Amino acid sequence: MKWVYWSRLYDSKFQAGCLVQRMEHDSWVFGVDVPQEIEVFRSRKGKYGVRYLP
Repeated sequence: MKWVYWSRLYDSKFQAGCLVQRMEHDSWVFGVDVPQEIEVFRSRKGKYGVRYLP
């Protein structure tokens, strides 16, 4: 499988971590399948993003 990248980069790791928590929470509340793995990564320019394995 290949990583799916979220379309936005964030200035802080905290903001990206909040998105990860929201993705996990929304899948629990709405009954959507949880991705196998979700992680925060750092781009070459120093911003943070979210990627996941479907």
